[in-house]
Amino acid sequence: MQLAESLAGAWAARARTTTTAGQERAILRLFGVHGIDRAGQPLAGAVVERWRVADPHGRIGGVALPFAMALLEYDLVPQQLALDVAAGSVDLAMEAALLREPDRRVVAEAEADRLAAAAVERIDANRTVRREILSLLGEPLQPWIGMQLNEPDVDGAVEEVERLVGAGVDLVRVEIPVGRELADRMQDAGLDVPQWQPRTRPGRPRDDAEVEPAPTGSQRGLALVRTALDEAAAERRAYARLATAPPALGIPEGAVVAAFERIDIAEANPMVEIVDHGVDPDRALSDHAFAHRLYRRAGTFVSIGAGPLVVAPDLSSGVPSDAATRSGRALALQAIATAFARHDGLAPDSVLLGALPAWLCDEPHPGTRAIAEVAVRRALFPAHPLSFEEPALRSERAGLWLGVLTACVPFAGPSAFVLPQPSRDVPATVVRARAATGIGAEVATATRGRTLAGHALDHARAMVEAAVMTLERISDEGWRAVAGEPLPVAARSRSSPASVIDRGDAFDPFAASLGREPQPPAS
Repeated sequence: MQLAESLAGAWAARARTTTTAGQERAILRLFGVHGIDRAGQPLAGAVVERWRVADPHGRIGGVALPFAMALLEYDLVPQQLALDVAAGSVDLAMEAALLREPDRRVVAEAEADRLAAAAVERIDANRTVRREILSLLGEPLQPWIGMQLNEPDVDGAVEEVERLVGAGVDLVRVEIPVGRELADRMQDAGLDVPQWQPRTRPGRPRDDAEVEPAPTGSQRGLALVRTALDEAAAERRAYARLATAPPALGIPEGAVVAAFERIDIAEANPMVEIVDHGVDPDRALSDHAFAHRLYRRAGTFVSIGAGPLVVAPDLSSGVPSDAATRSGRALALQAIATAFARHDGLAPDSVLLGALPAWLCDEPHPGTRAIAEVAVRRALFPAHPLSFEEPALRSERAGLWLGVLTACVPFAGPSAFVLPQPSRDVPATVVRARAATGIGAEVATATRGRTLAGHALDHARAMVEAAVMTLERISDEGWRAVAGEPLPVAARSRSSPASVIDRGDAFDPFAASLGREPQPPAS
């Protein structure tokens, strides 16, 4: 843990001094820019692209002040100005030149501060709404039982939410669609990009009274899902939570949506972006540091999985690693991500940690290995709630997971949620998951002194040894120790812009407001 804290502390300090294209898009969305431009592209992204061409070396440090200056010069609202910039009618480079005049800069900073204050006021209002609804409806028993939302269209998703909550689900998870930046990089690499198309379900011709087509994971879609979730929870008389899984390169904008649409849990692990998606480490860490400020202000839980599968050392050596070594590498990266979140001000009880790697049930002795995994994590992260997510397993091993879950609960301590695989029989799936966690909790209260032995102790020791070795290698060799070279798709771009830009002494409109703790509402 000392190794992880040391690495995370150095990286967090650096990350807070930089900005990225994703953060600049997020700032515009906080200012009120939304939707698409006249060419059908995401509007905030189109403005940032125009600004990147005007300021290719990042000398200004960000788009906030030129945008605020233009708002004053042209007397426009943010949405209209963004449309004009995207269309080429307004050149932000001209507004940037005005910032060299001290009096103009002062008024631009005041305007940016005003927009930032309005955004934070909206975030605080949503936090208050969550608190009031929780007080009214009550907290369901933990661990919450969750389910993936599968409907890609928002109208179908609203109906699915009603069915899930009615069947006893406490939490629904939504995957956010791939953003334009990642889509461009995937296309450059010759990979297929998932495309959303509205569809009419059989037997239900679309009419004007139906919900306007939108992807479930879009901001508008999530707003409608949030409303449907609240209404279904009110009927059940227990609060229901909404969780999102943003894609690579989409964490800053995902954090804005989480803050504006009252998302309860956001999956956010920079190690997964670096190792699994090949995002430049400086970019991933900078984006997550920005997002952490929003999550903290909004009261959103951050979910950090059990760690990515690290195979780069095996590819280099030509020798596959054993299960404990893979688990140790994942644990090392989870420890870094957790320490990084705490360095950004997130409280331990607001950072939920995955308890089991996804591949564990495919290994020999999955029950004893799982007990070791959970026991080690509870020892290392005593103040963090753990979570359990069922992996996709081969049919002959599909029945293992509930048994593994039941065995682990006595060692887990406080647990946030359990996320089974999607099922056609949701009520039965919920009942089985509650039974597994309930029996495990009974065992925990009926026994004392649960000490590891045998295969579990062997796995735990080998896992911790591999974790320490991985952290030492990262300290000595850098990210190539776990990510390998060259970096995969998300690290490459057709135009190869700078991954991160130093803010230096550049103006940050959210530095003061997001750095303060939100005040509780007056009684």
